[in-house]
Amino acid sequence: MSKAELSAIYRDYIACLNAQDWPRLGHFVGDDVRHNDRRLGLAGYRAMLERDFEEIPDLHFDVKLLTADPPFIASRLVFDCRPKGAFLGLPVNGKRVSFAENVFYRFDREKIDEVWSVIDKAAIEAQL
Repeated sequence: MSKAELSAIYRDYIACLNAQDWPRLGHFVGDDVRHNDRRLGLAGYRAMLERDFEEIPDLHFDVKLLTADPPFIASRLVFDCRPKGAFLGLPVNGKRVSFAENVFYRFDREKIDEVWSVIDKAAIEAQL
């Protein structure tokens, strides 16, 4: 898979998330996906994302930086949203916050197989 092909698959994955098109998630995410070294499987990964959208109704994934080195993608995602209650243990309670997530993905057979994610919690703390 070329860098351009992998980048296109990733952008389609982000569009799937933003549309909350959960039936299509399996086109992009493998059955045995791991997130931060925890095996969630596709069902657990979907549940995690659905919970994110429940807790943050205006959640939108905005790709600010993307680099591909197959089978890996590195991405900086930026968020500007209003989590309903506590978020990352912080009392956000509907306040608008902006923050970034640095995330790495490993693909296997054109599907996400492993995800490593770090959210800039300090940026949120500084806004509260």
